[in-house]
Amino acid sequence: MKKHIKNNVYWVGKVDWELQKFHGYEYSTHKGSTYNSYLIQEEKTVLIDTVWAPFAEEFVKNLDGEIGLNKIDFVIANHGEVDHSGALPALMRRIPDKPVYCTENAVKSLKGQYHQDWNFKVVKTGDKIDIGNGKELIFLEMKMLHWPDSMATYLTRDNILFSNDAFGQHLATEKLFNDLVDQCDLFNESIKYYANILTPFSPVLRKKLGEVTELNLPIDIIATSHGVVWRENPAQIIEKYSQWSNDYQENQVTIVYDTMWNGTKSLAEKIAEGIGLADKDVVVKVCNLSKSDENDLATEVFKSKTAVIGSPTISNSILHSVAGFIHLLKELKFKGKKAAAFGCFGWSGESVKVINELMANAGFEVASEGFRNQWNPDKDALKAAIEFGRKIAGM
Repeated sequence: MKKHIKNNVYWVGKVDWELQKFHGYEYSTHKGSTYNSYLIQEEKTVLIDTVWAPFAEEFVKNLDGEIGLNKIDFVIANHGEVDHSGALPALMRRIPDKPVYCTENAVKSLKGQYHQDWNFKVVKTGDKIDIGNGKELIFLEMKMLHWPDSMATYLTRDNILFSNDAFGQHLATEKLFNDLVDQCDLFNESIKYYANILTPFSPVLRKKLGEVTELNLPIDIIATSHGVVWRENPAQIIEKYSQWSNDYQENQVTIVYDTMWNGTKSLAEKIAEGIGLADKDVVVKVCNLSKSDENDLATEVFKSKTAVIGSPTISNSILHSVAGFIHLLKELKFKGKKAAAFGCFGWSGESVKVINELMANAGFEVASEGFRNQWNPDKDALKAAIEFGRKIAGM
């Protein structure tokens, strides 16, 4: 069922309440998601994006029932990734000659994935299409936000920016608009989305925000590819992106560890105690990696000024869970953050050295030699861990 956005613009996407993992199993979506497709019905009828392939037949059937597929004049593919384009093959089998407007890279992406030579029309930033009733669609290339093929589409007079993956979040909702959903859920999922998907492209995003500003286009609504449509003060999410893209941090220290026999866990808790004793205002979060979601933890590190990483020594190195998490942090390219390491050991004790090297390689400033403890920590070791926490608070 289509939902009204503004004037002759409608949402015709799919709410996926059951989605728990995205990008394969790389990204957790505890609150599901939406695949947002939009229909514009002016003198020209335009479809912007489709939905993920598992919902392709449902999508095409519903769209046909709403308007009749032959009434579609052309399709815009803002992005070739399958959660946006998955229903294109089913749709184009029904309307094979209709033009598909997209970037040059999107042609490569769509041909590479679906092996079809549809009626592609390549567009670039500033290109326009007259859709009647005094309205135009203006295309804005969004290369590397977050694929090389990405673009956004702007509808004049209605002042709607169809922003593709920018400004979205994985949040299943029937409410559609940002002012109708729980604001804590909305912004928690928005910052998680930014931290885990868009942070590596922050320099590109800063530049693109500047380009959009220079175009001086009034934006009354931001229609995203996932989650809500921003109709109430859409500038608020643009302002958040501006903050998040500038080496973002809050007054927070996040301790992430894994443990074998709870010695490293005991250190983590005492380090947190020491940080809190030294700085009453800092937010300290202690996270057992094996019992936590990695994307949620990456979001906490994104918000932090310092990440404290702990692992016992095993096989002259660290637990593979910790190594994998640090690799995730490296991929996300966080900037302007400090790091420290800690861990228990029985014999050789290399874990702290290994963590320091990996965190430095991941772009963190290693601000301490770290804290090692042989065997299970006794009272003196726990006191030393508290003092180590105090030092971290002052870093």
